Amino acid sequence: MSGRIAVVCVSGGMDSCVTVAEAVAAGFDLALLHARYGQRTEARELRAYEAIADHYGVPFARRLVCDLGHLGRIGGSSLTDPRIPVAQAEFARGRIPTSYVPFRNAHFLAGAVSWGEVLGAEAIYVGAVEEDSSGYPDCREEYYDAFNRLIAVGTRPETRLGVVAPLIHCRKSDIVRRGMALGAPLHLTWSCYLSEDRACGRCESCVLRLGAFQEAGVADPIPYESR
Repeated sequence: MSGRIAVVCVSGGMDSCVTVAEAVAAGFDLALLHARYGQRTEARELRAYEAIADHYGVPFARRLVCDLGHLGRIGGSSLTDPRIPVAQAEFARGRIPTSYVPFRNAHFLAGAVSWGEVLGAEAIYVGAVEEDSSGYPDCREEYYDAFNRLIAVGTRPETRLGVVAPLIHCRKSDIVRRGMALGAPLHLTWSCYLSEDRACGRCESCVLRLGAFQEAGVADPIPYESR
């Protein structure tokens, strides 16, 4: 134990798993935060989060699952509203996909800041990716720069806490390679927006993930419907 704590926001997906590995490589002790917000694959993502926490030996006192069910009741996203179908991958510059959950990451980060301030943490790690992703507005570097300014003015004067997004400018294939180099348990992760048994292979998240593994020249270790 180094005594230096990082709160890592862990969805259970590939990017957040590699972000955990990055925090470990930076010498931090882990506190892992997960959020349930009424998403379609809520149960499967929670299983992935717990498996990642077990892999890194994170004590239960350093695991926090936030209930953000109000995001599901608000709706407005194909991840939380069953009336909105999960679209197959169709990437278009400047288009915000239906899977965008309005202002979701602010809710995640607010919980992480509150917990991090109590723990005396030095950093909040998030697995946001800007350049090779679905184009969510709350996954941009300028968003996290603004949030760090909010933390500075909204916490105790002695608090030294900031958001770190180590993958923000990475290509997805580079994230796969980085994860393998750091020994991240990619086989424990789950990325599909639609299915909880076998990944659909068609939603934007699956297509981005499959393309990343293909470009990295590595087989994706999770099961897919079409494989």
